[in-house]
Amino acid sequence: MNELSLFNSLFDDVMADVTPSVIYHAPVSSPRVDVLEDKDSYTLEMELPGRNENDVNIELHKDVLTIESVNQEKTEKKDEKEAKKEGKKYLLKERRSCGFQRSFTLPQDIDSESVTANFKNGVLTIQMQKKAIEAPKKIMIEAC
Repeated sequence: MNELSLFNSLFDDVMADVTPSVIYHAPVSSPRVDVLEDKDSYTLEMELPGRNENDVNIELHKDVLTIESVNQEKTEKKDEKEAKKEGKKYLLKERRSCGFQRSFTLPQDIDSESVTANFKNGVLTIQMQKKAIEAPKKIMIEAC
């Protein structure tokens, strides 16, 4: 497996930009991701404006990393009800938030025990350390 397998969701990203949303009649897109690699680790950065660490679930099962967030439609309806209580109404409401799920097949050199995540300024950062590479084992040939 090579480093390009980390980007297996590229097709989903392209299709998400053109798939219409049934609820809002606006394009649905999944969060954008950057992946960096250095000699010791991989770093995945995902833009999640308007969300915080409590809105996001991250799971690592075998070599698949899944990041998801539930639909925030209930929060938006609550905002509309609160505005109505205060005698206000939305004339224009373009800022929407919907749930998403993205999965990435990770390279085999990830040390799953050392994966960490943090959330700052609307950006989720997942740090994945690489495993130490075993040196080839020399096998001695015995004379008979």
